[in-house]
Amino acid sequence: MILKRFYDDKLAQASYLVGCARTGESAVIDANRNVEQYIQTAVQEGLRITAVTETHIHADYVSGSRELAERTGAQLYLSDEGDADWKYGFASQPNVTLVKEGDKIRIGNVRLDVMKTPGHTPEHISFILTDEPANPAPLGAFTGDFIFVGDVGRPDLLEKAAGVKGTMEKGAQTLFRSLDKFKSQFPNELIIWPAHGSGSACGKALGGVPMSTLGYEKVANWGLRFEQEEEFVNAVLEGQPEPPYYFREMKRINKVGPDILGGFKIPPQLGGPMIFDLLDKNAVIVDVRSAGDAATGFIPGVLNIPNGSSFTNWAGWLLPYDKPIYLIAETVDDVAQSVRDLQSIGLDDVSGWMGKDALRAYERRHGMLETVAQLNIRDAVEQHRLGEVELVDIRGAVEYGEGHIPRTRNIPLGYLRERACELPRDKRVVLMCSGGSRSPIGCSVLRNLGFLRIANQTGGFDEYLDAKLPIETGARALEALT
Repeated sequence: MILKRFYDDKLAQASYLVGCARTGESAVIDANRNVEQYIQTAVQEGLRITAVTETHIHADYVSGSRELAERTGAQLYLSDEGDADWKYGFASQPNVTLVKEGDKIRIGNVRLDVMKTPGHTPEHISFILTDEPANPAPLGAFTGDFIFVGDVGRPDLLEKAAGVKGTMEKGAQTLFRSLDKFKSQFPNELIIWPAHGSGSACGKALGGVPMSTLGYEKVANWGLRFEQEEEFVNAVLEGQPEPPYYFREMKRINKVGPDILGGFKIPPQLGGPMIFDLLDKNAVIVDVRSAGDAATGFIPGVLNIPNGSSFTNWAGWLLPYDKPIYLIAETVDDVAQSVRDLQSIGLDDVSGWMGKDALRAYERRHGMLETVAQLNIRDAVEQHRLGEVELVDIRGAVEYGEGHIPRTRNIPLGYLRERACELPRDKRVVLMCSGGSRSPIGCSVLRNLGFLRIANQTGGFDEYLDAKLPIETGARALEALT
């Protein structure tokens, strides 16, 4: 048996290729949109991809299953466990086979048994892997968003992200029963291969270890330790992070069937002066340079979302799906990476890009680029105390509840655009986050909305803690952490 794990750090997403060396057949599980990586790896291993499958209709990235099956001629196996609202819209295509619990997918001498594991979503399935020539007992399970290392799949996304009201508690109850069945059915030595790791919004406490065992998770995973359903329901629904806006769009795209890209393509480079036409049209322009570079000077009206580890997350929160996107980047390689990341979450219409010549063109016409004032924590807090500025904490609600500066307002970055009307325009608005990576993005959002008096608090709440100043948790004031 051959097993390969693929991991996308920006999506915190894992996918797998499992093959039979004897017959040369292989299957890919939970493919993302970068399908070329699976094709190349199969060739390198002397395998041909004959089966493609996935654990559920994904909410956090565009599935590559449909395109990979078409590119390779593989059979596409999709869950038929969901109700009428959770069926694949392209299930009638000739290369699609619908599967339910008890069905088997054979890859030479390797067998994948389908097991229904609903709760995270109604149609969720897991695949139990058996290497038949080695051992008739199962080796491990590809658990998708059912069981993670250190966590379990959140059951609130249908309600919070997809807008299906009244499904959180029901999903949590279903998840508890699925977990209870799974724990009782398999031995402790069963290997767990999850579809996400630390940093994913599909849970609240995901670990960074790539794999685990059922026995270890029974001891270390909070979600597998409950014996009472009601206690589990309360625990699993508490403290979940805000689901990004784009999750709803991902569900729709993956349900109806993602477009076939045929590979990631670099958009045309535009001349620097084109920046003025785009600004006049209120086009969506994204500066993907680092926050440090953007801080030295930026074009007002342009969003700065640095193409770092959180790029896809904030792009999905802040960019529209119904308008073309234009980029400002340092190099063509930066553009290629940005396009790949954007298309991984379905932002396919990247219509052009500009280099530093756009910045120079703006300088020639307006004399200089804009900058945002930078404040250290003591100055920001003192000015806030005196009422000279509005200090806004743009961390997530859970982070804020665990500790924040007294009398600060909390508007998570993802909600900043829609809640900007809550902020004053007659005094400076100062944005802060945890360590200074989110607040520059927030400043560009406010400037894009026409706010003229804004500042960035550079060190975030981490700097505040280091200064040992008083904090609040919830509404109760506490002494500074020591």
